[in-house]
Amino acid sequence: MEESEDVPKDFVKLKCEKLSVDEVSELVVSPYCGAVSLFIGTTRNNFEGKKVIHLEYEAYTSMAETEIKKICRNVRQKWPSVKHIAVHHRLGVVPITEASVIIAVSSPHRIESLEAVMYCINTLKASVPIWKKEIYEDEYSWKENKECFWANSEK
Repeated sequence: MEESEDVPKDFVKLKCEKLSVDEVSELVVSPYCGAVSLFIGTTRNNFEGKKVIHLEYEAYTSMAETEIKKICRNVRQKWPSVKHIAVHHRLGVVPITEASVIIAVSSPHRIESLEAVMYCINTLKASVPIWKKEIYEDEYSWKENKECFWANSEK
């Protein structure tokens, strides 16, 4: 395969179905890259001593996709060697131990892909309009990301 045939691609998806680590990682594999780095955010069964039953995610989908694509563009400016980027985020109910978000990045070497994955998840949490509701045994709570810039502005 000529390198020109393996042009850099971004794979952005928001969906209600279960996310697949295999599917996301396979999207970014390239014969020109020796590294594929992954971040998998899963639902844990507790928060501050409360038993979590499941999470529910809502999004302003078109804006969320636009913001994630901006993150991908920024990754390519910061790490020009990055080949492919995949960001899949689940919406709706996410049971305990299942993935809410999977991010995969390929690059020729590990440093770029590892740094890019960290940048992607941190920036996603800070700027993408996706909201999380934690469902406990007898109550629920909408959660904002501590990194979220609009949640931390002066009131």
